[in-house]
Amino acid sequence: MSPHNSPPATVPAVDLDRYAGLWYEIARYPKWFEKHMTRVTAEYSAEKDYIRVINKGYRNGRLHIARGKARVVEGTGNAVLSVTFFAPFSGDYRIIRLDPDYRYAVVSDKKRASLWILSRTPQLDKPILDAILSDLEKDHFALDRIEFTDWR
Repeated sequence: MSPHNSPPATVPAVDLDRYAGLWYEIARYPKWFEKHMTRVTAEYSAEKDYIRVINKGYRNGRLHIARGKARVVEGTGNAVLSVTFFAPFSGDYRIIRLDPDYRYAVVSDKKRASLWILSRTPQLDKPILDAILSDLEKDHFALDRIEFTDWR
């Protein structure tokens, strides 16, 4: 199997308490449910047996909210989650990059069809973003598909 056909490697372990909280979307692969969305955020909070997910974004000035639940896939060091927004359908959520201080994260799926670059702030310093993009290119992600999130 060639490297771009195999699932992207995840980080070895994720501390879900540190991962919890508000993340700002810096960039993404376009998806129908985020078409024309600006100022997109994702907020994660640990519940008893799942992680609550609240995604927010604006389309044509109107706030849109999607609520979901994520469950950790056992044996993945908390780096792979199964996320459900529209039951019974679930999505593969793989944390493939994570800053040691949890300032930014990169998420994909096993087929590299999804990609999100997340940050604790609405902007990432250019050297950090450039390093992430360079790593993604080496990991066989199509940089020309990336759409940057509008924060105006």
